[in-house]
Amino acid sequence: MNSFFPASVEDLIDKFASLPGVGKKSASRLAFHILGLPEGEAEAFAAAILAAKANVHTCPVCQNLTDTELCPICDSGKRDHSVICVVSEPKDVLSLERGHEYNGVYHVLHGVISPMNHVGPDDLRISELVSRVANGGILEVIMATNPDTEGDTTAMYISRLLKPFAVKVTRLAYGIPVGSSIEFADDATILRALSGRIEM
Repeated sequence: MNSFFPASVEDLIDKFASLPGVGKKSASRLAFHILGLPEGEAEAFAAAILAAKANVHTCPVCQNLTDTELCPICDSGKRDHSVICVVSEPKDVLSLERGHEYNGVYHVLHGVISPMNHVGPDDLRISELVSRVANGGILEVIMATNPDTEGDTTAMYISRLLKPFAVKVTRLAYGIPVGSSIEFADDATILRALSGRIEM
C-alpha cells in the first residue's frame, strides 16, 4: 500500500497509535507536533522517555513507581504504615493522593484478575502484598480496586488470602460509580468513598 509520508513519519505515527486511547488521527496530530518542534525540544522529549525507562523501577515495598530506592510514601515517617490501600495501577495512587485525606501507605497490583485478558493472580503483585501483611504490623487493608467485575473479583480474591492473618480488610464505599474508573473520579467522590469504606 502506497503511503503519502516518509517511512520514518509513518513509523512515528504507528508508535503513537500503539499507546492506550490514542487513535490514528490523534497519533498523526502528535507525530506532526513532534516534527514541528525545534531540534532541542524534540531531543529533550526523546531524552525524557529514555531517562524514565532507565531510572524508574518499582518500589520493593509497595510496588509503586519510583526513581529512588524506596518511593517517597514508603520512605515517609509521617505516613501510617499500619494501613495499606491496595490499588490496581500507579495512576490510582495519584488519584487518591489528590484528596489529601488518606495518610496510610499503598500497594500497587499492576493490573486486576481478568480471565478474558489472560491475567491471573500470579501475573499481579499479590504475593508481595501477602508477604507485607504476614510480616506483621498491618491493622487494615483497604481494597481500592475499581468497582467493576474485575476489580471486585480481585478484591474478593485478596480478602480471602488475607483472612488467616486476622487483619481488617475493607472495600471503598461505592461513592465511585460502578463500572467507572478511580482515575476519573473527582476529589469529593474519592473522599466519600474512602470515609464510607466497608469491611469485607
